[in-house]
Amino acid sequence: MAINPIQMQKGLSLTDFLQQYSTQAQCEAALFQARWPQGFRCPVCQHAVATEFLRSKTRLWCCRACKHQTTLTAGTMMHQSQLPLNKWFLAIYLVTQSKTNIAALALRRQLGISWKAAWLLKHKLMDA
Repeated sequence: MAINPIQMQKGLSLTDFLQQYSTQAQCEAALFQARWPQGFRCPVCQHAVATEFLRSKTRLWCCRACKHQTTLTAGTMMHQSQLPLNKWFLAIYLVTQSKTNIAALALRRQLGISWKAAWLLKHKLMDA
């Protein structure tokens, strides 16, 4: 029987994952780098200069050219979610590292969220 190369890929251990993505700031930095690798770009006009500010604990970027406002999670499955990014990242890790389908009840226990939130989170991840 042939060896599946996907199974032999180097994975990320839970301790390594928690070192890299345990805080909200670490997750925001990783998401910013993934979304805008060369720095901020307006999704409407592609202008590179923006003003960054906080509005009710949410970081916003306002394009100086077209005045469009955007957030890190705008246009993603995390948009308008009340869950912090570190719980999103942990849920993504748990779902992708599970050999079998992880139950919403297990996500609820491991993330410390309600069953309804865990179910919605799991289904958003499965649909993506």
